[in-house]
Amino acid sequence: MAIRNLRYGDDEILKKRSREIEEIDDKIKELALDMMETLHKYDGLGLAGPQIGVLKRIIVIDLYEEGTQFTLINPVIIKVKGEQLVDEGCLSFPNQFGKVKRPREVEVEALDIDGKKIKIKAKDLLAQALCHEIDHLNGEVFINKVENGTLETITPEQK
Repeated sequence: MAIRNLRYGDDEILKKRSREIEEIDDKIKELALDMMETLHKYDGLGLAGPQIGVLKRIIVIDLYEEGTQFTLINPVIIKVKGEQLVDEGCLSFPNQFGKVKRPREVEVEALDIDGKKIKIKAKDLLAQALCHEIDHLNGEVFINKVENGTLETITPEQK
């Protein structure tokens, strides 16, 4: 396992659409482990392939509670319900936060790391994290979705 370098801000790769993963081989499994390791190093909740310079449709999420750690391959949102206005940040935009409208509930289909098709019904924070990371796979970043006037930069000393 290895910590991968994060991509930041205006990096072009963050604006590109990721490609489907055709086969879950050892390289993809290693990538998934590296992504989880990188996520934990930076205390994030989610990480998508493009954030480490890999244009593949893979995300990892860890809400740091029992049963809330996911590695999802080719995730697709198939249902959304409700709306929530949430505070959001991103490892690729350090110290920047803003309010974003997200669905309150989502249903996501994906493959797990063993290639098994899974469905996740999520709400609140997990729904938000899934939407945020899947956005990354489509070349969309949260700062482009922030409600007008709510984007702020908070330096580590202010936290």
